[in-house]
Amino acid sequence: MSVAFTFPGQGSQAVGMGKALADEFAVARAVYEEVNDALGEKLSDIMWNGPADVLTLTRNAQPALMAASIAALRVLEEKGVVLAKKVAYVAGHSLGEYSALAASGALSLGDTARLLRIRGDAMQKAVPVGEGAMAAVLGLTMDEVKEVTEEAADGEVCQVANDNATGQVVISGAKDAIERAAALAKEKGAKRALLLPVSAPFHCALMAPAAEAMAAALAGITIHKPAVPVVANVLASSVEEPEAIRKHLVDQVTGMVRWSESVAWLADNGVDCLFEIGTGKVLSGLAKRIVKGIETFNVGEPADIDLALGKLA
Repeated sequence: MSVAFTFPGQGSQAVGMGKALADEFAVARAVYEEVNDALGEKLSDIMWNGPADVLTLTRNAQPALMAASIAALRVLEEKGVVLAKKVAYVAGHSLGEYSALAASGALSLGDTARLLRIRGDAMQKAVPVGEGAMAAVLGLTMDEVKEVTEEAADGEVCQVANDNATGQVVISGAKDAIERAAALAKEKGAKRALLLPVSAPFHCALMAPAAEAMAAALAGITIHKPAVPVVANVLASSVEEPEAIRKHLVDQVTGMVRWSESVAWLADNGVDCLFEIGTGKVLSGLAKRIVKGIETFNVGEPADIDLALGKLA
């Protein structure tokens, strides 16, 4: 069995996330305390008590999802799982790439929390509310979706943001252009084309101001060589050199999340088992659509720990 640890992105958050692990394991509580200290506020209170609309704010959801992932990882580590010995690669969806970097030791936990707060704020501020949009297109190929975005753009930003799985592509850009693209996708045979309830058009050229903010923030951060290779969203392949990691994190803000390709690359490089570390099961569901027969496990609740340890033994 060759294992990769994957880390979820925005949309997997839920009120109460991580609380059961924190209640049971001191090492998990310590993660939340460190993240709270790094941010200068009790993010854990929002995570565990809500309200949901406050947790869902980009500036909160991003560090919260990372904290839940690293808390679950720390429990596994305390139980004897050594990342460099048990895991071939780590990967994360969008903000989850930061979780993967923290898990691998490339970034410190405190720096990761602060970077994600900056990232969330910068992404929210990049485009005035109501001027951007995202939509999920189901049932068309990547090439078909690209054709739709090019035809619908009409001089505005309209591009593929996430290649999540076969037949599941997310587009992002100016609101009018995305609405045109959604309508056109349906005309061209998409099963569904749904506008998403997001606060900004992530992973498109409109995020250029956020990319500049992240370049400035990352310039002052120490990045170490990861204990295991990290699959970068914009490459859909692994990276280990710190300066390359820094560059790809900046590129990721405006670039496409090549998740389908990333999971396929993991499988092509021998991975046959994915553990989704943190909240939710989104990545596990996508993986099964991308690579037939791949095993998936989730580690986010106390009941998951013993099962995971048995598989990783």
